[in-house]
Amino acid sequence: MTYTSTPHVLVIETPGLGNRGYIAHDGAQAVVIDPQRDIDRVEHLLAEHGLVATHVVETHVHNDYVTGGLELALRHGAVYLVPADAAVPFEHTPVRDGDTFTVGGLVLTVVATPGHTPHHVSYSVERSEATDVYPGAIFTGGSMLYGAVGRPDLVKPELTEGLAHDQWHSVQRLAGRLANETYVYPTHGFGSFCAATQNEGTAGTIADERSNNPALTNDERDFVEETLAGLHVFPAYYAHMVPVNAAGPEPFDLSLPSPADPAELRARVERGEWVIDLRSREVFAAGHLRGSLSFDLDGPFIAYVGWLIPWGTPVTLLGETTEQVQAAHRELVRIGIDRPVAQAVGGPVFWTEDVAELSTTRRVDFGRLATIVADQPDTYVLDVRQHLEWEDGHIVGSHHLPFYQVPDRISEIPTDRPVYISCGSGYRAAAVISLLRATVVASGAPLENLVHVDDDWSNAPRTSLPIERGATPDRPAGWTWLESRGTARTFAPREGDEVGVGSTERANA
Repeated sequence: MTYTSTPHVLVIETPGLGNRGYIAHDGAQAVVIDPQRDIDRVEHLLAEHGLVATHVVETHVHNDYVTGGLELALRHGAVYLVPADAAVPFEHTPVRDGDTFTVGGLVLTVVATPGHTPHHVSYSVERSEATDVYPGAIFTGGSMLYGAVGRPDLVKPELTEGLAHDQWHSVQRLAGRLANETYVYPTHGFGSFCAATQNEGTAGTIADERSNNPALTNDERDFVEETLAGLHVFPAYYAHMVPVNAAGPEPFDLSLPSPADPAELRARVERGEWVIDLRSREVFAAGHLRGSLSFDLDGPFIAYVGWLIPWGTPVTLLGETTEQVQAAHRELVRIGIDRPVAQAVGGPVFWTEDVAELSTTRRVDFGRLATIVADQPDTYVLDVRQHLEWEDGHIVGSHHLPFYQVPDRISEIPTDRPVYISCGSGYRAAAVISLLRATVVASGAPLENLVHVDDDWSNAPRTSLPIERGATPDRPAGWTWLESRGTARTFAPREGDEVGVGSTERANA
């Protein structure tokens, strides 16, 4: 059944970050919810549907991307709504629980929903001329997600447990005040690291959440315990997002970076800059520029680039096509890496004048690894997954080193025998191997002993590899924040840097 109170909603997907933004409208006037920085996507939809954006709203100051809300509001003369307790310094309209706003034929109501952040709000939207009793939609940001909630550990370690309790109460409040038929539109939860747990939902109502959301199916104590126990470490680049969003993001330029010739590419590699190869990891393994880094654009590109890059590192993009470079550039600006210093397209033969500058990477799957381990029981297998992944099951005798700690612990990795590096899908292992090789490229001695286990972890138990679970240690609430911030590095040129990835100076956030 379609209710007259239901607004029209346009969805703006950002799969790389696992987020959605929205445009809710009455056919003429619109409110834009949680827009990301590349607002041309929003403007194209507004123009396509003949809409005027009168309001732009934020559910919270975002941790995982740079907002486009301020620029969008300024460009369109829209009212910019931001939670009052966020206390941002730029021009906006502060909102509190119960505030209402009229957007053409829509009524927008603010609902306080702390938990993901202390200042978090949701927005209920319904048509003002509705003839039925059901509100149309609730835009929940990082509060109620599809079958999950936003994580409560992004603000400060000491606030984590309290915010987990707040999250339970906020979701309970939404379910208590909204009808079962209300459509739920979260910002996070589609692979976002801002979700407390991953889920498969892509649409739903309050009725669906009553059956599926742990904040509605568990009591408060069990919900808090299970939520805190299930938290993985989140990307290190989050340390930089809140300061940028709280200050008000600057405009950016999406024009194509300058082309780099082979000599420039080699110089940038040797200075310890990031020369990122956007091609598939399979193609990268078959031949790549020595010292370049493998971050397949078709995978979770931006999350892991942002996680591992020392902040401020000059970035050069290598792609098969100009379109691939442009797509990567757009992804980068979403997390505040505004301007790559250079780009090159084509392939390795265009990126070097000396075939000695090209490298390959040996690849095996878990089936082949099982044969190797059976023949050589002391085979060195390095598992670079997160702690909870490792504890859920790993190869007996393997070594664990979370991928985000690799730059600080390079000395622990053997150089005198093959090292087989695995992860959950092969993506992180490819990035780690390329990163390790890049650290020593200036010395002319790349790590040729690294072998990429390019396979999905689910295939490992189907082989003869022995699998065991790991012990789960007691961890205090907030440990994820501390571990994430502990690997938020800043860039330093390679000269004088023994590690060669970046300085050990940590980001302050």
